[in-house]
Amino acid sequence: MSKDGYPSVYVVDTYATRPPLPPRLSQRRQRAGLAQTLLILLVSVALCGMVIEACFIYRLYQPESAPSASSSKLTGGEVISPSIESPSLILPSKPVAHLTDGQDVVHEKHIMAWSMNADPLLYEMDYKDRGLVIQKEGYYYVYSKVSFFVTDRFNHSVNRKTDRYFGGDIPLLMSRKYGKMQSNSYLGGVFHLTKDDVLFVKVSNTSNIRRHNSFENIFGAYMI
Repeated sequence: MSKDGYPSVYVVDTYATRPPLPPRLSQRRQRAGLAQTLLILLVSVALCGMVIEACFIYRLYQPESAPSASSSKLTGGEVISPSIESPSLILPSKPVAHLTDGQDVVHEKHIMAWSMNADPLLYEMDYKDRGLVIQKEGYYYVYSKVSFFVTDRFNHSVNRKTDRYFGGDIPLLMSRKYGKMQSNSYLGGVFHLTKDDVLFVKVSNTSNIRRHNSFENIFGAYMI
């Protein structure tokens, strides 16, 4: 009651802003669940991207599987040694040949033969009738090494047969040894060769050739 006997009057402000009601617990849980689901989705997408990128990088640096080398002989006059242990077989960029002696070889009296079982290397060149057959015209480094024993004289040469010369074969490299000895002879030089030229090694007598190891007698050529 007021001092005058009238009841007290309270003024109510109808324009006052009501305080916001706290969000319902269920709504907050829904929002938290949605945010957690979105976060998991983003993390999953990022992980998938990393896995895919790792697969691409692995495929990029993974060498191509090499063809089986159970046999050293390949088609097209290409022979690659099966003793080469490599994750991928890298072919030469130019014609090349490297041949060695072997117990499977039967020499002629003056012409040496070469083994097709003692890890031969032949790429874009052919071996036929004890000779190397050139498949591409160009400049080649030609070489040969033989080990021998003699009592008087020993001749060693690398000869060429070509359709451009009808007088027989042409000696490209030659060496002569005199006296009683056990030694070796190495020949090497650069020559311009044409397609179907044939190179072969000739000695005074193949019975004087030492054949203890295949690598003691070699013959080869490669384009430069």
